[in-house]
Amino acid sequence: MLGIGMRGPLGSDGALPPAQVVADAGMRMDAAAERDAWTVLATADGLGPIAFAALLARYGSGRAILAEGAAAGGVQRLMATPVLEHGASRERMPVPLAVALAIAAASETGARVLARVRELGLQVLTFDEPSYPGRLAAIEMPPHVLFVLGDPAALSRPRAVAVVGTRRPTTAGRTLAGRIATSLTAAGATVVSGLAFGIDGAAHEATIRAGGTTVAVIGGGHARLSPTAHARLAEAIVRSGGAIVSEYAPDVEPTFGTFPRRNRIISGLAEATVVVEAPAKSGALITASWALDQGRECFLVPGAIDATASAGCLAFLREFAGAARMVAGVPQLIADLGLAATDPLGGLVPVASAAVTDLGPTAIRLAEALVGGHATVDELTAVLDLPVATVLASLTLLERRGLAAGLHGRYRPAGALLGEARSVRPR
Repeated sequence: MLGIGMRGPLGSDGALPPAQVVADAGMRMDAAAERDAWTVLATADGLGPIAFAALLARYGSGRAILAEGAAAGGVQRLMATPVLEHGASRERMPVPLAVALAIAAASETGARVLARVRELGLQVLTFDEPSYPGRLAAIEMPPHVLFVLGDPAALSRPRAVAVVGTRRPTTAGRTLAGRIATSLTAAGATVVSGLAFGIDGAAHEATIRAGGTTVAVIGGGHARLSPTAHARLAEAIVRSGGAIVSEYAPDVEPTFGTFPRRNRIISGLAEATVVVEAPAKSGALITASWALDQGRECFLVPGAIDATASAGCLAFLREFAGAARMVAGVPQLIADLGLAATDPLGGLVPVASAAVTDLGPTAIRLAEALVGGHATVDELTAVLDLPVATVLASLTLLERRGLAAGLHGRYRPAGALLGEARSVRPR
């Protein structure tokens, strides 16, 4: 019975009257045609959110804009559309000739563009659709079109945090990014990042290993994935229920200028941005700046004062003291983000077995984490907030006592702890 009131009265046989069926079909066709028009317009080089909004206000629909581009004299009429610029004088400037010509060109190649989108299996979200992610819609200059590979719902999960950083991280930085992503996953948050080498890749990989959802925002079209070495990671993101998203048409090449622009989407899809490592002038700091501009929270890992990989984070914390916040530890970050742990004990389940009483506090806590269902080194370091070396040493101790068993990078309780694990309700 749900939705009947939205669709109109039913006939005596329970079916919609023919006129209503035709009207509904027409509305769906109109919506699909308008989405197609926006998709084609997304290929017009230089047509950004501001100019597109001005054209939409003047012509009323994407289809009308394309029709004007194809009409005789349409380029000149398109150019007459005033666009409110964001300069100091805020002058109303016309649509540039290059953009008007790009719209005219797009009107001729529309069929090929739509075929390319279907070929790549992409879904298109337009700004005027209910499925467009609300957090992104709230920022200044949101993309008017999003190309999505994977589950579009991943862009609108209730909690989302961006984890970004340098493409050349230290080993400790990569490990910490994984710990943060694992903890965010355990707390029920989606992890957003940029699919780049280094910190971004570590955050995506850790989220997938922990069974979570992650969203990657790329700096070019889906057919020009960058870096190409992360193609398998992109596939894993989609398989695990996440999404790869871009505001660029499928065949747009990523360039030096496209990545800063995509960074506003990374921060815009998230409630908060966490920068793990960033040297001076790092692109991750652009994402942090966007987060503050968008009124979102921003956290940075401080690092050593003489560490190149942390120079940008330290400078940002100093410049934006009071706005940007310092990461003082993984559990503290989760608390600062207002994310609840998966259970009241933070993933630790007290064990009653006498077999662990003489192993020391660290090994006991590790045993509790294993019984609580944490299986990988990343998960264990995150929930215990301990160095990787300490966790590995304690795992070795438990294995020697027959209390833990490892296989393919995953650990489980064994021996006396196995009975403890069976008594715990599955997480």
